[in-house]
Amino acid sequence: MSTLASRFDTNPILRPSEVKPSRPDMKIECLLNPGAFRYQNRIGLLLRVAERPVQEDGWVSVPIVDPTSEGGLRIFRCRADDPKLDFSDARVFTYDGKQYLTTLSHLRLAWSTDGRHFVADDKPTLTGQNALQSFGLEDSRVAFIDGRYYLTYTEVSEAGVGVGMTSTADWMQFHHHGMIIPPHNKDCALFEERIDGHYYALHRPSGVGLGGNFIWTARSPDLLHWGDHRCIARTRRNAWDSGRVGAGASPIKTSAGWLAIYHGADDKPRYSLGLLLLDLKDPTKVIARSTKPIMEPEAAYELTGFFGNVVFTNGHVIDGDTVTVYYGASDEVICGATLSIQTLLATLA
Repeated sequence: MSTLASRFDTNPILRPSEVKPSRPDMKIECLLNPGAFRYQNRIGLLLRVAERPVQEDGWVSVPIVDPTSEGGLRIFRCRADDPKLDFSDARVFTYDGKQYLTTLSHLRLAWSTDGRHFVADDKPTLTGQNALQSFGLEDSRVAFIDGRYYLTYTEVSEAGVGVGMTSTADWMQFHHHGMIIPPHNKDCALFEERIDGHYYALHRPSGVGLGGNFIWTARSPDLLHWGDHRCIARTRRNAWDSGRVGAGASPIKTSAGWLAIYHGADDKPRYSLGLLLLDLKDPTKVIARSTKPIMEPEAAYELTGFFGNVVFTNGHVIDGDTVTVYYGASDEVICGATLSIQTLLATLA
């Protein structure tokens, strides 16, 4: 295994069976890619919880957010042998030319006093509420800025995939800011302080035809209106990140620059983690980039699962030189690992 990352000996630290479904007729299929933060001497994770109705033999059913339906959900059902159904992908299926997700995701808090043993809340924290969230909320990043926690996450619907934002001071009262970057966009990580008077973010538009799944920067005067978009990291041919790249959690401020952990996938796809080092005064400038992964799927729980060969992070906490990375493994379970910031920087020298 990689000598850079020290995996928790208690991995996986959260499994689907340890989290309560949002309602009795639902089953949790996967726990994925949590945001991470500190609050009142505890570490919190904002989990992506993917669930669907308990399946009946011979049928395929999925939930869709619909405020006009009882309980805010509508269940779509079709026969498994219907010739209009294409169910070749575990994550997405097509029925009569229209795409659906096989699960509906919401965001849910889990808490720990030691950073290794977590208990998830019994109920969802944030759920889809409108037409732009009809296929759910995914992959939250948490940034602490000016005394508030800002949650950026993916809003999914048949209209596309965009970046939504919510903020809170106490994890009980939430202010919803709406979709701040329209489709097709995701993997939005906010810098946790202003640079030359502006807020900055990493984000990931997805190209159709020209372009690709690359990492971009954007800046804003108020966290709501984003402009000055610049592409700073592209996929690399025949490399571990040849298929797509995307930001992890908020970049870490170091004396050498902003250290950003990002995910990359090859064409298999196999998801691993790498580094970008960005200029402190101008984060649109890339100082260095990993040539090899700092962490890749190696443990059994990373190699097999709902969608195997995946380590994917969008949450970490910092304690001196130690960064504790919380990550989704095989699109099914939540795990943790620690890395040394100075050692990571040395790999970029």
